[in-house]
Amino acid sequence: MKRFHNHVHVEDIATSVAFYTNLFAAEPARVEVDYAKWMLDDPRVNFAISTRGTKAGVDHLGFQVDDVAELAELAQRAHAADMALLDKGETTCCYARSDKHWVVDPQGLAWEHFHTLDRAPVYGESRQTVSSTDATACCAPRGKSVSIPVKPAGSACC
Repeated sequence: MKRFHNHVHVEDIATSVAFYTNLFAAEPARVEVDYAKWMLDDPRVNFAISTRGTKAGVDHLGFQVDDVAELAELAQRAHAADMALLDKGETTCCYARSDKHWVVDPQGLAWEHFHTLDRAPVYGESRQTVSSTDATACCAPRGKSVSIPVKPAGSACC
């Protein structure tokens, strides 16, 4: 079963943890000095915040899956839609060890597809980026700095 993922950059972690704890009526599953994550069941979402970004707001969206078969299914969907994948394989980021890949929507918004393997004591194994000016959370690609062709969406709205 998939879990929707949303990662938001915040200016002040303590203030944001207090806000989202009240909003969700739930304590975070993990809190670090620069990061917090809620694993909610209603709605089923992995909601993360961090101070690792360049400006406040949504950094990336995604799907967390329960097993490698679901991850492979998401990769197959992307290939079938002529979306290029940025396959990170097994990597450590956002205090977790995961197997993941990325796609980027036509507006440049990164979508992370990942299967969490274990917790990690550090935010990421490296700050490897695609371009020297890209300093994003969790190694998320950016449309302007990543050459990932995306098949344009149809003309249907909303």
